[in-house]
Amino acid sequence: MDRLIYTAMSGAKHILEKQATTSHNLANANTSGFRAQLDSFRAVPVQGANLPTRAFVVDSTVGADFRPGAIQQTGRDLDVAVQGKGWIAVQLENGSEAYTRHGSLKLSENGVLQTTSGLNVQGEGGPISVPPDVTVTISKDGTVSAIANGIKPGATTVLGRIKLVNPEEATLTRGDDGLFRLKSGEEADADGTVALVGGALEGSNVNVVDEMVNMISLARQFELHMNMLKNAENNAQKASQLLSLGG
Repeated sequence: MDRLIYTAMSGAKHILEKQATTSHNLANANTSGFRAQLDSFRAVPVQGANLPTRAFVVDSTVGADFRPGAIQQTGRDLDVAVQGKGWIAVQLENGSEAYTRHGSLKLSENGVLQTTSGLNVQGEGGPISVPPDVTVTISKDGTVSAIANGIKPGATTVLGRIKLVNPEEATLTRGDDGLFRLKSGEEADADGTVALVGGALEGSNVNVVDEMVNMISLARQFELHMNMLKNAENNAQKASQLLSLGG
């Protein structure tokens, strides 16, 4: 009885959490470079000398689906998509480094290359500054160049090179802000084999159909856990009635 109650109770709790994860994935089905979140569960016994029959359901793994999304052409000069494996390094407000595949970039008021959320794109020598009145191009290896407007032929000036990294996926963890970091807290080394596609963005790798089916399945599982708790309550009431009759 104890095992049934503890398993059903904790299972229902984690199903609600997994529903939140599924809802989050669906909400980001159109977010460029988004990596679907993954959850899996397992049962573990409750530790304690007086609790040998009880077990909890716990999150065994909380990870991410690293499969690439579809690349869509936009024609915008500051849009880039990572081709294959790899990440774009960005600088957080505290000076640390994080990684994203959301390649929709912009220029700040001061001409610094940033993500749409306002984080500086990390260059191999620091943030990349772009002078005014130029056309910016980003090459396959992440080199950012500028061509002066109004001058024909315009001279090309190299402004910097975006730091592209490709750490082992098992060493990455997702933060609450949706960006990835190394679990060790260190900074990944630049990888010259990572390539960009200019004028394009990578779509989310969320499969909407699979997530909707998963949502329905989770709702049914939650209902099953609730029924298990009701059955446990009914069994306890019947047992109490039998004991009272026996007395």
